[in-house]
Amino acid sequence: MKHLASSLSRLARTLTNVALVALTLACTAYLLPSLFGYERYVITGGSMTGSISKGSIAFEKPVAVEDLAVGDVITYLPPPDSGVANLVTHRIVEMGTDATGATRLRTQGDANDNVDPWTFSLVADEQPVVQFSVPRAGYVFIALADRETRMLVIGVPAAIIALLALVELVKNIGSSVTARRRGRPVATT
Repeated sequence: MKHLASSLSRLARTLTNVALVALTLACTAYLLPSLFGYERYVITGGSMTGSISKGSIAFEKPVAVEDLAVGDVITYLPPPDSGVANLVTHRIVEMGTDATGATRLRTQGDANDNVDPWTFSLVADEQPVVQFSVPRAGYVFIALADRETRMLVIGVPAAIIALLALVELVKNIGSSVTARRRGRPVATT
């Protein structure tokens, strides 16, 4: 029985260390790009399939609006009257200026047959432009957006830690009781 408990304890420590290393690497990979001025967006739709597929993470850097060009891929919030309430990552297919002199854009997803049914003006001085993307890396974030998945990812390790703590507590209580019965002093930790 002691051998089994020792093996399980060793396995649990190894798995915990592997999980901590993986978590550290994931956090570093997530935080490091922001130190270099990149913004991250998880691509949740298929409209850019061919260049940026669903589940990718797009890394973008702000570019001055006057430096934008047809062909750049940008992430933006469509105009309120478009009926689209989420950020969109599409390619600029047409540029011009509106009556106020602001840059006016029309975009299209690479996988879409038609251009987007709206045009929009940029009011900020800068616009994030996709620099590169990492395929499939965003699926982790898409999965974590699901409540049940988050509970599984957080709950299972928490339950394992609680179980290991309980086993350790029972083991310490047992050795303490045994030591008292034999008349030995009990070490407190």
